[in-house]
Amino acid sequence: MDRSEVEAMEPLPAEAVELVERRIEEEHGYLSWLNTSVDVVERGRVVLSIPFDDKLTNSDGGTIHGGVAATLVDTAGGIVQRTAFEDPLSGGVATVNLNANYLRPATGDLRAEATVVRSGGSIGVSDMTVTSSTNGDAAEVVVGQGSFRLFRE
Repeated sequence: MDRSEVEAMEPLPAEAVELVERRIEEEHGYLSWLNTSVDVVERGRVVLSIPFDDKLTNSDGGTIHGGVAATLVDTAGGIVQRTAFEDPLSGGVATVNLNANYLRPATGDLRAEATVVRSGGSIGVSDMTVTSSTNGDAAEVVVGQGSFRLFRE
C-alpha cells in the first residue's frame, strides 16, 4: 500500500491510539525518560515530540544531542508503519535501515512527523522530519527515511 491507500483505510480504533500513547509516554523506560509525547496517531501519519531539557544537550549546553533526534526519527517511523496494519494492535515492526540527515543544530523543543511512503507485505518505508522550535520559531533539523520489517499477524 502506498500513502494514499493507507490514509483511505478506516480510522484507527481509539484503543490503538490510547495504547501507543500509554506505551510511549508512560511504559517505555527510555522514551518516557526523554519525556516523549504522542501528539498525533492516525492512518499514515504520526507526530511525536520531546521538550528541550538540559540533560539532553551536548557539552555546549545549548544544542540537543543528535541521538535524541535520531530516536524520534526511528520511533516515529516505526510507529507510523503500524498504522497501515488492518489491526494496529497485532504484529510488530523492527527497524531494518535508518537514514538521518542533520541539517542544523537543534536548540529547542523537538517535533517529529512521520508518514508512510509504502507499507508492503513484509517491508515498509517511512519518511520522517524533525523540527526544533525556540521562542515560536521552528526549523527543520533532521530529515530521514527508514525501512522497517513488518510482522503482520
